[in-house]
Amino acid sequence: MRQMKNFILELGKDFLFIGEEYKVQVGNSDFYVDLLFYHRGLQCLVAFELKADKFKPEHLGQLNFYLEALDRDVKKVNENPSIGILLCKDKDSEVVEYALSRSLSPTMVAEYQMQLPDKKLLQQKLHELFLDDMSLD
Repeated sequence: MRQMKNFILELGKDFLFIGEEYKVQVGNSDFYVDLLFYHRGLQCLVAFELKADKFKPEHLGQLNFYLEALDRDVKKVNENPSIGILLCKDKDSEVVEYALSRSLSPTMVAEYQMQLPDKKLLQQKLHELFLDDMSLD
């Protein structure tokens, strides 16, 4: 997580680090967002969930739950809704397409892609991070 945090901070001056394993409480239960940032340009919280395995639809449900908790309990009134970024080691594109087809507005995705890191750069860096992790084992 430390390597990913440093990588995100290198992407630009607009990302501000808030916390690692950032705790959100819902009811009597505690949940932890892997990495939480604030993006000055977008004026919103950006939650990163890191999965060392293949994408599963339930990962998306978990991230959406975290975004709802952040928007209700952490986000300031003047800030925009939180953004979630799910980074998985691998994916089945068709499973991802099915999982995302009803949950994201294409307008929102297009709007945010202009200010967030380039998808290919993010994929390349994530691949490098996983290779580094494997060499440490």
